[in-house]
Amino acid sequence: MEAFSWTVITLALVAALALLSKILFPKRPNLPPGPKPWPIIGNLNLIGRLPNQSFHKLSQTYGPIMQLKFGSYPVVIASSPEMAKQFLKTHDHIFASRPQTAVGRYLTYGYLNVTWAPYGPYWRQARKIFLTELFSSKKLESFQYIRVEENRAFISRLYALSGKAVVLKEHLSRLTLSIMSRIVFGKEYFGMSKFESSIMSFKEFQDTSDELFLLSGVFNIGDWIPWLNFLDLQGYVKRMKALTKKLDRFYECVLDEHKARKEGVEKFVAGDMVDVLLRLADDPNDLEVKLTYDSVKALTQVCAS
Repeated sequence: MEAFSWTVITLALVAALALLSKILFPKRPNLPPGPKPWPIIGNLNLIGRLPNQSFHKLSQTYGPIMQLKFGSYPVVIASSPEMAKQFLKTHDHIFASRPQTAVGRYLTYGYLNVTWAPYGPYWRQARKIFLTELFSSKKLESFQYIRVEENRAFISRLYALSGKAVVLKEHLSRLTLSIMSRIVFGKEYFGMSKFESSIMSFKEFQDTSDELFLLSGVFNIGDWIPWLNFLDLQGYVKRMKALTKKLDRFYECVLDEHKARKEGVEKFVAGDMVDVLLRLADDPNDLEVKLTYDSVKALTQVCAS
C-alpha cells in the first residue's frame, strides 16, 4: 500500500514538472535561421543604407530564407527565386498585406489606396477599378492625344532653346507632370510662372511629388519600435503630416472643381480619372464597398504617381 502511494506521488510530480516546463520553456515553432537579435533594436544594426545588399550578404550566411528582427517585430526574408515564389505566388493571399506603418496611415488617408490597403474586399475592389476602369487598354488609348500634344510641346520648347544650354531633367519632369496631370485631373493644375493662376506653381508641384516619393520609402524607427514612435526621432512623421495637409488642400480643390463641372449636366461623360472615381463614389450600387471621398483622394494619388 505504501509503495502504491509513493508511485502515485512520483507520477503526479513528473506530470507537474512536465506541465511547468511547457509553461516556462514553451516549444519554439520551426522558425527560419537568422542572426541573434540585440535588445530593443533587434537586427536593425545589420541593415545598411542599401537594405537589399545587406539582405544578400546575410543570406550567404543564413540561407535563402531567414528571420531577422526589426525592433520589436520578427521579419522573414526570402532571398532566392524559389523562396520568393512561395511568398508571392503559392502563399500570396497570406502575405498580400503590407505592414501598417506611418506612411500608409498619414499619406494614404488611413491605408485607403491600393498600395497600402490590407488584403480584403476593399483591396480587391480597388484593384478591379484600376484594371477595368482606369488603366484598361481602351482607357489608355483614349488618352493618346494628350501624350501626342505634350510631346509636341516638349519638342517645341527644346527647339526654341536651340544654341543654349539646356537642363534636360527639368523639361522631362515638366513633360511627365503635364501628361500625368491632364490624364488624371483633366488639366494642368500647376503654373509655369508667377503670373499664371493655378493651385500650385510647377516647382511646388514637383517638390510635393519628390517629397511624397521620398517619404514613401523612408525607414521610420517608430514603425518598428512602437514605444519610441511619439518621439519622432527622425522627423519623418512631422513631414508626413505637413505633406498630408498640403496634398489634401490640393485634392479638395480638384474634387470641388470636378463636382461643380457635373452640376446641371444630365448625361455627364467622365473624361479624366477623377471623373471616373467620383462617378463610382456617387453610384455605390455598382460597388461591393462604398467609396468615400477620402478613398477617391487616396486612389487618385496612386494614379498621379
